[in-house]
Amino acid sequence: MKPFVLALVALFALGCSQSASKKVKQENVAEAAAKQEANGDLPVMTFDRTEHDFGTINEGDVVETSFAFTNTGNSDLMILDARGSCGCTVPEYPKNTPIAPGETRDIKVKFDSANKPGSQTKTVTLTNNTERGRDIIRIKTMVTADPVKEQQRQAARNQMNQ
Repeated sequence: MKPFVLALVALFALGCSQSASKKVKQENVAEAAAKQEANGDLPVMTFDRTEHDFGTINEGDVVETSFAFTNTGNSDLMILDARGSCGCTVPEYPKNTPIAPGETRDIKVKFDSANKPGSQTKTVTLTNNTERGRDIIRIKTMVTADPVKEQQRQAARNQMNQ
């Protein structure tokens, strides 16, 4: 029984120390950002474009594009998070990787049009260490409905209305 209790206490202590370590890391990042802001040395995320139009695609197509950006600021840029506005929009980005002033990188955005007929506009929100702390890029497309799926959706709507 004692080894079990000791193991449980050890796991709890380890979990707490990891949480404390994560909190200290976040405080260090915030402190560094405050120093950069005071010195006017913030990074600036400059995109080649902030919107992409895929045109007309067919329902079920998976399409991808890349957004190039350059750090035009005076200190390292860090992208802490990137989130699509729905599960159909998936960003791929250099997470927690220092991007030096003058350096250019890409963010890939993949869109899955399954069950998304009609006009679609989706966003990716980037959380970063710039003055704004957030940037948004957009994709849009017109998805031509799959005739079989559209017939199934229409039948389901008719059944609900009866």
